[in-house]
Amino acid sequence: MPLTFYAFLFLAGSSVGFLSGLLGIGGGIILFPVLFYIPQILGFEGIAVKSITGLTMIQGFFASLSAMLFYRKHRLVNRSLVITLGLSLFLSSLIGALASKKVPDESLLIVFGILALFASLMMFIPRSYSRDGLIEDQVIFNKNLAIIIGIVLGFFLGMVGQSGAFIIIPILLYILKIPLRVALGSMLAIGLFSSTAGLAGKIATGQVPFHMAGILLIGAIPSAQFGSFISKKIATPYLRWILALVIGAAAIRIWIDIF
Repeated sequence: MPLTFYAFLFLAGSSVGFLSGLLGIGGGIILFPVLFYIPQILGFEGIAVKSITGLTMIQGFFASLSAMLFYRKHRLVNRSLVITLGLSLFLSSLIGALASKKVPDESLLIVFGILALFASLMMFIPRSYSRDGLIEDQVIFNKNLAIIIGIVLGFFLGMVGQSGAFIIIPILLYILKIPLRVALGSMLAIGLFSSTAGLAGKIATGQVPFHMAGILLIGAIPSAQFGSFISKKIATPYLRWILALVIGAAAIRIWIDIF
């Protein structure tokens, strides 16, 4: 691969890492279409879908870890939510990642598109911002419901190589009624569970091109910290709309390609 291709990977990692910290997402919802469409537009050889899912998993893990440390410092990571939802995601995500080896690329793309569409529609539902000032130890949620959500979603997230922030954040906001900043911080920690399981499955089945992953991470890790800092300065209504637009745009682009 030419040096310009690795420069592209560095810029992609930096940009997606910043958004990971800003919006509390692992970045796969953004990185997947970037790696799927942009290389060929720039004249590079396309990256296989299975390799892209491996790259999104490893980028999501380290960007989430970097940004999560910032949110935890500001008491915006609810440990009970992280453990309850994270553990239920872990095993089912691993199973999904292992199963994805035998699933055609077209089917993986359709699964990804369905999840993104559902998430984008949820984000445009009106919500109250009255509880968004709460910190981690002031948050109460339905633990049984959180476990069910983790088991169901984990399998599909593991298949498409996602930590799941793009679909889990809307569920945290609208179903479990978690305040926005706590949802963002907790999701980064939750993403580590599903990312760890999914990444293990991707590595075990040879779906992670490490020479590409290293360049992505050099850009992603420091920019995730910077994005977290900026997120703390932005009012929650604006953060919600940024999330809605990002998820919605990605969903539209994926479905355009499917059809």
